[in-house]
Amino acid sequence: MQSFKVTSIVILFLFILPVTARAESRVVTSTDLIENAASLDGDTVTYSGEVIGDILFRCDYAWINVSDGTNSIGIYIPDSEAKKIEYVGRYRVTGDTVSITGTFHRACAEHGGDLDIHATAVEIIEKGHPEEDNPSTSLLVTSGILTLCALAGAIFILKKKACVV
Repeated sequence: MQSFKVTSIVILFLFILPVTARAESRVVTSTDLIENAASLDGDTVTYSGEVIGDILFRCDYAWINVSDGTNSIGIYIPDSEAKKIEYVGRYRVTGDTVSITGTFHRACAEHGGDLDIHATAVEIIEKGHPEEDNPSTSLLVTSGILTLCALAGAIFILKKKACVV
């Protein structure tokens, strides 16, 4: 009988007390994160973009930069997740497009007060790829003409010096 009363009281308190669930993440852009940093601090967010720069491995974790085309945000991820990333964006390479879910920190105490996201999940949305180098035909023709002009000018100057002596 005593355990029934205790169980009833516990169940009653569970129904009366408000419970906030933060399981669902909010999809954000870099502009949202920067402009609403105070209100989003500590929230679970989902951020998508292209991985750019280098992957910086630090023990069991890694740092990546993800750009949504407007700004880039530093992401702190487990190294096992970082190893999934094949291409990082740079000159003549399009980086993998990823969707990051994690905790947003406006001023992360663990990382010197920087704005960052501590990722719990990384999903590769689209694989990156090297860009093909397609030289412009007009650029090649123009450079050839300019080379011939420079050569003709050099010959003209050398002939003029030869006549002076």
